[in-house]
Amino acid sequence: MAEPFSVSVTVRGYETDILGHLNQSVYLQYAEHARWSLLQAAGVTQEALISEGLGPVVLETTIRYKRELLAGDETEVTCAFSWNGGKVYTVEQTIRKTDGTIAAEFTAVGGLLDLKERRLVADPRELFRELAAKPELFGL
Repeated sequence: MAEPFSVSVTVRGYETDILGHLNQSVYLQYAEHARWSLLQAAGVTQEALISEGLGPVVLETTIRYKRELLAGDETEVTCAFSWNGGKVYTVEQTIRKTDGTIAAEFTAVGGLLDLKERRLVADPRELFRELAAKPELFGL
């Protein structure tokens, strides 16, 4: 199996709380950044999704915080899609410090919303395959 897609993120001081730890809500932003970076790397732009009348949505997110992150910490945020069939898919993500320490693990359930009908499309896997220049980044 190929390594999951990843992006580098440096923790910025303004993202930390009074204790100097990365604010809990920013972990979600890092995960979102990695997902959009994967879409972009695969050739699926926001403009292409909108022109097709589609929008990715997150239906559920579980976060397991493992270790603190501090200002200046260098991290890698991974992103791997799993296709379960049907209207939804799963995205597994990890935020890892460069020394290998896992700071957080995410499991997100998502889908593609038909923006006109306001319903999930029946087969997001096939739509991502059609839209992507590099569908292998989605595990397709």
